[in-house]
Amino acid sequence: MSLLNLIGILAFVVALLISVMLHELGHFLTARKFGMKVTEFFLGFGPKIWSTQRGETEFGVKSIPAGGYCRIVGMSPSETVDLIDQPRSFYKASTLRRLIVLGAGSTTHFLIGFLLLFTFFAAIGTPAQTQVLDQILKCIPADQSRSTCLESDPKTPALLAGLKSGDKIISVNGKSLDSWKEVSDAIRNSPNQKLNLGIERDGASLEISLTPTSRAPIAKLGEVNPVGIIGVLSKVELDRSTPLAAITNSLSEGKNIVIGSYKALFALPAKIPDLIQATFGGGVRDPEGLVGVVGVARVSGDAAASENAGWAAKIGFFLLTVASLNIFIGLFNLLPLLPLDGGHMAIAIVDGVRRQNARLRKLPTPEPFDVVRLVPLTLAVIVVMGGLSLLLLAADIINPLRLNF
Repeated sequence: MSLLNLIGILAFVVALLISVMLHELGHFLTARKFGMKVTEFFLGFGPKIWSTQRGETEFGVKSIPAGGYCRIVGMSPSETVDLIDQPRSFYKASTLRRLIVLGAGSTTHFLIGFLLLFTFFAAIGTPAQTQVLDQILKCIPADQSRSTCLESDPKTPALLAGLKSGDKIISVNGKSLDSWKEVSDAIRNSPNQKLNLGIERDGASLEISLTPTSRAPIAKLGEVNPVGIIGVLSKVELDRSTPLAAITNSLSEGKNIVIGSYKALFALPAKIPDLIQATFGGGVRDPEGLVGVVGVARVSGDAAASENAGWAAKIGFFLLTVASLNIFIGLFNLLPLLPLDGGHMAIAIVDGVRRQNARLRKLPTPEPFDVVRLVPLTLAVIVVMGGLSLLLLAADIINPLRLNF
């Protein structure tokens, strides 16, 4: 493992731990805002490594970095609470306040995801093709499925015409063009037709004539008619967005991640057999399939150690990875299953409905629903999630996901 690979893995682990800490901080701040008593705020589980007392709350770190928790007094009506603390118990709060406290964790993940996306669009930028030529290809293979050149393959029109790497195409047949898409469209729409290209080279302007070679349409690309090609690759640069555009792009990309995350959650059961086959049967790991925290950390390390991308692209990939993970965790945590926050929110809503019905019927306020009654169901959910986590861990170790960088 290289140093860069290790740096990528450690960066992901630190980002994940910070996300967990901010999740719990969301619960802590909203609970304190509503006067609830918070006695513990810990990162991790298991034996205590370090802690310090600040006011009525003990802050600390535990030995197993698999999450964290914020202990609010009176999360269950059956919990023994000192008489003086009962007015500050969680279950004594209104339904709205309980929902705000419970939803603060997922809200924090969504905010983290948005801020990381904003940073990506505003500070890193998205890859965009420019009008500057990066490579001049040597030939056009007679066989479209082949990428290497044979002596019998014709030279590209760009090579024959004398185009060079670094040239910028600014016009076609006298018409000024402002994007690579316009340049590409003009070439593709002119098979076997002579074109006059306006070129900027080393600060000077010149005109180069060439005739694009006709290439048969490729159905899987949606092509119907033959297209013109000259044998060039354009230079790709990172295009940074303005702050306003970055906000719009972040919201749009965030929406795409939310939709993708929901689809992944619903498709999760169907993908488990394929994961088992890939892990223990030697099958190919699906890049679009399930991956655990260890797998994502490994991919982050591979991306950091890649020699095919600059630091800006590596940082951009890291930001998108952590943003996507936070949004996914935020959505997953809202599932109406105990012990997730979404399960507690569902119970808070049920309590609210019961209280409202009692008020309308002028009946005594019912006691809050005791989550202890759902311990068997909670344990079942924990067993299922634990089993899936172990399967993902095994998959990420035995047959790790490999992406091409």
